[in-house]
Amino acid sequence: MPEMGMPERAVLSPAVRQLRLPKMAELVATHLRGQIVRGKLAEGEALPSESELMRQFHVSRPTLREAFRVLESESLITVRRGPGGGVRVRPPNLDVAARYSGLILQHQGTTLADVLAARAAIEPRAVARLAATRTDGDVARLRAHIDEPWPDDPFETPLPTLRRLEQFHTLLIELVGNQTLLVLMGMLEHIVQHADRSRAEADAGSPAFASALKDSRAAHAKVVDLIEAADAAGAGRLWQRHLDGASDYLLASGTTTVVDMFT
Repeated sequence: MPEMGMPERAVLSPAVRQLRLPKMAELVATHLRGQIVRGKLAEGEALPSESELMRQFHVSRPTLREAFRVLESESLITVRRGPGGGVRVRPPNLDVAARYSGLILQHQGTTLADVLAARAAIEPRAVARLAATRTDGDVARLRAHIDEPWPDDPFETPLPTLRRLEQFHTLLIELVGNQTLLVLMGMLEHIVQHADRSRAEADAGSPAFASALKDSRAAHAKVVDLIEAADAAGAGRLWQRHLDGASDYLLASGTTTVVDMFT
């Protein structure tokens, strides 16, 4: 592994020196975090031993371990103590961001309707953009997803079917090709999926669930037709109606806030 010594500190003005300077553990964590997000430390790669890192960074073992705790809390490393243990790199993970954003929304008492409205404000426009820019390869991937066999009894065992439907939403956003949008929608979908699964488990086998499932599958098939036809306006309108109907179904469960889904 290349040398990972700390960069020299800049000379600070008296006014700046009055500000709180970061602790050495924070500086070490910042340096290692930068190495991870830039790909200089690869997924699964083992960091050098503690003694080697202490030498490189000129820090004590408690300081180094404090830096590890910071990175571990961000799910950027895994730490195993004892024989055969060590520190290994984990890349930034969308699920971590989604869970954390969910915690913030829970703490703020955000309503489920608020989350669904955010999704409905973004996703139809993304679908319209996809229809306007789609390639033959995009259409082929959407068709392949639609044509995959469905579970034998999707009405009585809803979770595998829900996963298929959820994956279609993710695929639509992925094909738009905007990484920022993919991360933002991934955070929203993480929350919506909790609501989907809670409602489906409660409604499995009911006429309401059967109707919602049938409508979803029909909307997914139809939007692929509109995307293939490059009908951006039509695809956007259809997806807006689909999300509005899905929101009505989820909100009829009585779940009002995000925290209700996680407790």
